[in-house]
Amino acid sequence: MDIWSWICNLPSSDEWPESDSPLVFQLATSSQDNPTESILLKAERTSGPNPEAMVTFSVCLQGFNPSNHQKTLWVSDPCSLSTDNPFLSLILQLLQETISRAPTSHDTTCPRSQLQKLKPEPVSWILDSHSPESFSSFFNLVFFCRLFWLCVCDAPTEVGFLYFHSLISPNLDTLICKHVLRTFLISVGVDAELGFMRTLGYMLVKWLILREVGVGLQSLVPLPFEKLGFSYATESHGFWVLKGYAPVVSMKRTCFNGQQDPYPILEAKESVLRYALAHQQLEAVIQLEYSVGFYNNFIQVSARVDNLRFHVAKLGFSKNDDGDYAEERHFPSRIRVWVGPEIGSTYVSGLSLGRSTDNIEREVEMQKIVKGSFGKSKFPQVNATSRASTKTRMRNWRWEQDAEGNAAVFEAVLCDNTSGIEVATWKPTSGGNPKSGFKKRYSGASRPFGKNGGLVFAGDDYGERVEWRLSKEMEGSVLKWRLGGKVWLSFWPNGVNSPYFETRCVDWCEEVDLPLIPGK
Repeated sequence: MDIWSWICNLPSSDEWPESDSPLVFQLATSSQDNPTESILLKAERTSGPNPEAMVTFSVCLQGFNPSNHQKTLWVSDPCSLSTDNPFLSLILQLLQETISRAPTSHDTTCPRSQLQKLKPEPVSWILDSHSPESFSSFFNLVFFCRLFWLCVCDAPTEVGFLYFHSLISPNLDTLICKHVLRTFLISVGVDAELGFMRTLGYMLVKWLILREVGVGLQSLVPLPFEKLGFSYATESHGFWVLKGYAPVVSMKRTCFNGQQDPYPILEAKESVLRYALAHQQLEAVIQLEYSVGFYNNFIQVSARVDNLRFHVAKLGFSKNDDGDYAEERHFPSRIRVWVGPEIGSTYVSGLSLGRSTDNIEREVEMQKIVKGSFGKSKFPQVNATSRASTKTRMRNWRWEQDAEGNAAVFEAVLCDNTSGIEVATWKPTSGGNPKSGFKKRYSGASRPFGKNGGLVFAGDDYGERVEWRLSKEMEGSVLKWRLGGKVWLSFWPNGVNSPYFETRCVDWCEEVDLPLIPGK
């Protein structure tokens, strides 16, 4: 389905047909043989000032009412056919309306009403710098995100089903146009990025829920769920930054509450809990600081963890969306970050880590009491008492460094500070009852997470920087360096009584530039 090519190949102002009938592109139909119900995109020529040739687009429904009349869902602003980029205004309108309706995290500091309009320059540059073929997938993604709000939220139920069945399912693997989407997110800024990615996450969550409960979507798109996440990496100003997004329900499940069926039949209360948990998205920022030193016989590359930020955003529109389950959410239980040269590189002569393996501190207290009776007593009495106690200092998070080949690995593991059990791998059969230590985990002075469920690690947690020594021959080149992360999210009931628990994980790996240029 190449909507963008159809739009680009619309007739020019001089070649537009004389009749008043609009040109029609059929987006989806209930049946190819008998297209009784359809979603249509129409292009209609209108007159502008001077008199300027304009084209207006509209999304229409046909056959969804007894009279079989068409119903218009959406109308674009007029696009001028006489400009260099006649459809730039269409793209900006689709993006702006998509982002402005995005579900927000309840604690957001940038509400939709305060989100500024997108500037046309970044979008224009993306349009000019990419071929129509590569830009087509990005336009489809933007258009389908806007259609999501129209067909699923502003139209009858059967329209939403046709949207998921005939538009999203067949095109899901082509929607994540990684290269163009990465360029777009970098260009528009982090506030617009969050709005767009939360819309995309919310759309994927609804598709996954429908596919899970069984409404005819199970046999479609054998795409691994874990590929529905998105990540990209950048290098600038001495930072390597990897950003990752993943709807929690799309993450691979590593352990859960013993059910053999991946979609077990649950009590009504448990179903509501899982429905609330499905509307969550992991948003991660992995930020490393690096530097390059040039010496007589070698080049030294250093890196350290500057910030690791993980937020489980609740994709909703009101604090009351989840009712009694508002405080139930997944939480990070293990984080693994790695950085190093590309596989097969021969220019690295050594890797030095910057943190020793922790040994838990133990304090031992000894107390001895001696009592005696002397003097005139015929039989002297001596009583001795000895007491010993051991104190172990345990923290919620254990930080480690390791190496895999020439890649440095930074790892953080969440442990129950009472039993010492690792949360990400805990199962009832492994013994212990760590749940008591994580009830009300978002409140209290000793909580292991932020008040809003987020988690931030700064560089002081991971020790000193790690260092690589490279051959002097690499000076003046720009190398590709690997930056990756793997995140485990666990769920244990926080404020409700439920036996349900699970752990899921997602991993990302991207390439970043390492410029070995003196003075850069």
